[in-house]
Amino acid sequence: MLYGMTTTLDDVRAAAARIAGDVHRTPLLSATSLGERYGVRLRVKAEVFQRTGSFKIRGALNAVRQLSDEQRAKGLVAISAGNHAAALAYAARASKATATIVMPHTANAAKIAATDAYGGEVVLTDQPLLDTLAQVTAERGGPTLVHPFDDPNVVAGAGTVGLEILEDGPPPDVVVVQAGGGGLLSGVATVVKALHPDTQVIGVEPEGADVISRSLAAGEPVGMVPVSVADGLCSPIGGTVTLPIIREKVDRVVRVPDDAIRQAMREMVERTKLVVEPAGAAGLAPFVAGLLDLPRGADVVLIATGANIDATLLATLLAP
Repeated sequence: MLYGMTTTLDDVRAAAARIAGDVHRTPLLSATSLGERYGVRLRVKAEVFQRTGSFKIRGALNAVRQLSDEQRAKGLVAISAGNHAAALAYAARASKATATIVMPHTANAAKIAATDAYGGEVVLTDQPLLDTLAQVTAERGGPTLVHPFDDPNVVAGAGTVGLEILEDGPPPDVVVVQAGGGGLLSGVATVVKALHPDTQVIGVEPEGADVISRSLAAGEPVGMVPVSVADGLCSPIGGTVTLPIIREKVDRVVRVPDDAIRQAMREMVERTKLVVEPAGAAGLAPFVAGLLDLPRGADVVLIATGANIDATLLATLLAP
């Protein structure tokens, strides 16, 4: 992988052409009632309707399709909380490759089942994911790593979300984007700042999984043991690809408590009728927590990034 390289608008446009027809062009929906609650005009990019249930398929497909035959023949490997796992399994099957994904033993059952259904081999671990990844890579004879976020091709694929937002409606005043390891955030920011530099890009991460904020403060990627109800945003380390893009192109990153994420889930379900996992609702959490001081009537786009959650956990999290 070409770590250290950046991603450009041309890369995102090339990714859009490369994956066209194999990903859904998800709708950009008005959320009038929810927006009025917070004094803004709100639209929601509904990646909950995406193949494999999240935006992650965009980056996985774009990355896998640029691998050589030799790289694919070695098999693919990754770490994931779940959404990248399902996406990589899907992309590998479409490319006639195998995929092994290391996931935490606490991973959501629905995400494990989806990965298995797409043909991926799941390795569950209660050890640090990077340690288990190294062990699996050695045992499997060096399969090709498809990083969940820290790869310019993954970032470019994720950036197609931003491209569609700007193509399908007027440029917003603000785009709020979830930050795990920063693949989606850096991809969307690359597009938005190239085409509409006056649009604010605001990143959101859980207080207990704030690896981006920590890495920005340190001036380099740092590691942590993340803990949050938003498992899809629990990255154990910042990225060498994503961090420079975020530093240059993202206006600010806010940290939100898990309670605000839970409340955001409830409001997303009640007001938009979209079923979202915690990470998918996290873009609304800064509004719930009162952390954004935006002009009244500002045009805001949120991204409902994913819907991969089992019914039991969904009911638990939606309970008052």
